[in-house]
Amino acid sequence: MKGKKFLSVEIAPRIIVDPRMRFGQPVIKGTRVPAAVILDEMAAGTTPADIAREYGITAEDVRAVLRYAAETIAAEELKVASA
Repeated sequence: MKGKKFLSVEIAPRIIVDPRMRFGQPVIKGTRVPAAVILDEMAAGTTPADIAREYGITAEDVRAVLRYAAETIAAEELKVASA
């Protein structure tokens, strides 16, 4: 594999980004399932078990997406203008 670079980077446990996959959006490692899709399903009220079954992932994958989202939000720095 001379000259080929592997661009996949694990940004959190079980979550990777790869510019060659889903336009570089975070996906569950070993799949093409975007983390955002899992979050949307959770927001819509779909159970983790149903999500895992629907997308062929594990319940741990679903929890990893939630953990990644929580860590991302916790690290976010918001600047709010004072009134």
